[in-house]
Amino acid sequence: MFPLRDSVFCKTAPIIVLGIIALNAGLFLYEKTLDPFEMRVLLSKYALIPARQFDLRWAFGMGLDPTDYKSFFTCMFLHSGWFHVILNMWTLWIFGCAMEDRLGHVRFIVFYVLCGLAASIVHTMLNPQSIVPVVGASGAVAGVISAYGFTYPRARLTVLVPLFCIIPLFIEIPAVIFAIFWFLMQILQGSLELYAPGLGGGVAWWAHLGGFFSGIVLLWLMAPEPVEPEPMGEL
Repeated sequence: MFPLRDSVFCKTAPIIVLGIIALNAGLFLYEKTLDPFEMRVLLSKYALIPARQFDLRWAFGMGLDPTDYKSFFTCMFLHSGWFHVILNMWTLWIFGCAMEDRLGHVRFIVFYVLCGLAASIVHTMLNPQSIVPVVGASGAVAGVISAYGFTYPRARLTVLVPLFCIIPLFIEIPAVIFAIFWFLMQILQGSLELYAPGLGGGVAWWAHLGGFFSGIVLLWLMAPEPVEPEPMGEL
């Protein structure tokens, strides 16, 4: 399911969401200017590589500093391709505007970064020997999705469902249903990756779940009081 529109009216301008989208887009366009060697150097410095911290022999052999933890943060602002960056930024736009309005600008950026860091930590702990560079905002966005689902469970989402992978079907569902479906899909794909490596598509599915659960916990800590969505109008 691909979200197209939500029904929550936002009272404030989503300046942080727009800033995050602009930053990710700008960095991705910069990535596209690099040749293969320059891209490898960039990834070695700023992508998340779990073996950097857990396989010291490999890390020193590659000239990487095991005490350098900035990649836990920087990896969430890099992307591997057009579809990757567009999907993440569009999903952030759909769910992030309402959550920034809910939390406020400062709390939202703290929330977003902490969700991304939680996703990085979960991926590193579950794949300590991995030398595959991991990039993407998916973990942070996952936290935004879960927080939105808990904050506005009855908000209406218009989603695109590709029926039989070719027929576009547009349906309207509650936000909590979307969040639950998204959560179950991560578990399914992550399980496929565990039991049949390669079927998971090389995506850090469990990192997504780390971001998802951190979003729920952080929402409870940062904005525990419930709210009701203000409708945007007819969908």
